[in-house]
Amino acid sequence: MPSPVFYSTPSVRLIVGSAASAEADVLVVPIFSGDDAAIDDLPLALAEAVASLRDGRELKAEPYETHWVRADGMQSRRVLLIGAGPEGALTPDLARRLGTAAALVARARGCGRVAFLTRGALQGEAIVRTLAEGLTLAAFHVDAYKTRDRKLSDLAELAVVVSEGGADTLADAVATGATMGEATNVARSFAHEPPNVLTPRVMAERVQALFAGTRVSVEVLEQPQLESLNMGLLLGVAQGSAEPPRLIVLTYTPEHPAGPVLGLVGKAVTFDTGGISIKPADNMDRMKYDMCGGAAVVGAFHALARMGAPSTVIGVVPAVENMPSGTAFRPGDILTGASGLTVEITNTDAEGRLILGDALWYAQQLGATHLVDIATLTGACAVALGRVASGLFAAPDRWRDVLQDAGARGGDMLWPLPMTDDYKELLKSDIADMVNAPGTRYGGAISAALFLKAFTGDTPWAHLDIAGTAWADEPKPWQPKGPTGVAVRTLVEVARRAGEWV
Repeated sequence: MPSPVFYSTPSVRLIVGSAASAEADVLVVPIFSGDDAAIDDLPLALAEAVASLRDGRELKAEPYETHWVRADGMQSRRVLLIGAGPEGALTPDLARRLGTAAALVARARGCGRVAFLTRGALQGEAIVRTLAEGLTLAAFHVDAYKTRDRKLSDLAELAVVVSEGGADTLADAVATGATMGEATNVARSFAHEPPNVLTPRVMAERVQALFAGTRVSVEVLEQPQLESLNMGLLLGVAQGSAEPPRLIVLTYTPEHPAGPVLGLVGKAVTFDTGGISIKPADNMDRMKYDMCGGAAVVGAFHALARMGAPSTVIGVVPAVENMPSGTAFRPGDILTGASGLTVEITNTDAEGRLILGDALWYAQQLGATHLVDIATLTGACAVALGRVASGLFAAPDRWRDVLQDAGARGGDMLWPLPMTDDYKELLKSDIADMVNAPGTRYGGAISAALFLKAFTGDTPWAHLDIAGTAWADEPKPWQPKGPTGVAVRTLVEVARRAGEWV
């Protein structure tokens, strides 16, 4: 089946000029809430339209509220007002969401050229960067496989309009934001493919094609190489599928490599039935998203290939299918990992931690001095934190703080969860070094994290459980139903600030 295009790559630029002079299919104008919110900086006809809507109590300017108004005296064909809430509550995260929400509304009206006016608190380098990122995020197509009745047109040109100086700095901010938005869309495009298209083999081929001619090198290890490395955990999960596994290794090397080597490890189960411990039929179609951790790593490298990083970054993405068959691994089996650790299989649906165990070991063999793994690992984490925050587990505490700070800067909420020795009892086995899943539903996200920690030794390591945040079950103004690309920004923030956490 041929793959459609999940995202267009619109041009994204900075326009220095007035609201009236910005030329586009639609000019987006943010309006802050409050009866005294300033509008005297707007062209007279536009200010009068805003005042009329306020007087009629049609415009409250709550976040994401939109109104179309006439563009009298403007170069743009249309004007879209978008509520931005109280001016004092404006944050870079809200600016990102406003950009996406406005561009999605514009796409629904067939507007391919969108300009967003900055005004009031919606100005400055950090705001402009996230605003450009948000506009770019709107270029993702959730309905790319539809052959008719598609509701959103392509975005061709995006612009951020500023009226004051600092154009050089702000142009860089727009370029950075656009790169981050596209990197997130790359992750979303991998995640959104149906599992009959994106098999482990196809995923590896697409990663190779994506980075051809860039500073990121790609090596793909196939089954014979995995066998020679004794990766019994990864191979055990894959053995039930007709699709052979792949281990995708990405390496970004700066011109003058120095300092730490960051290892990013992403789970990529391209479809997870649960294996012999099969999942319920309800919502199993969402298990194509069980490779969102691997997709996030690929997206992060897409950004690093364009923006660079001060030190070497290694990505390891184990890609498998978890299927039930006559050759599938079983509850009761004992698997031996490349590290030499033995694992008693108590639940074949706890497969992600198995492939990550071998991948974490391999990242260290390649020279990683600091590790971050990311995975849609446990439903328990989604139960604990819902669809808002991703679970964060790390050792030592300083490395945890680095990740949490990176998440805050990138706009990904990461919430630390405990990982004390008291929980280790959950992983005890009578016949192997560990079980892969405890016999209780309590503390499931914690026991999974402790399982992974067993493969990291003394290497600083962090685990992001994105089971609750990797996709959206319900649409929001800034996020259609589907993959979110969560944690791409966090991984890029960690990699690009390596000099700060050494």
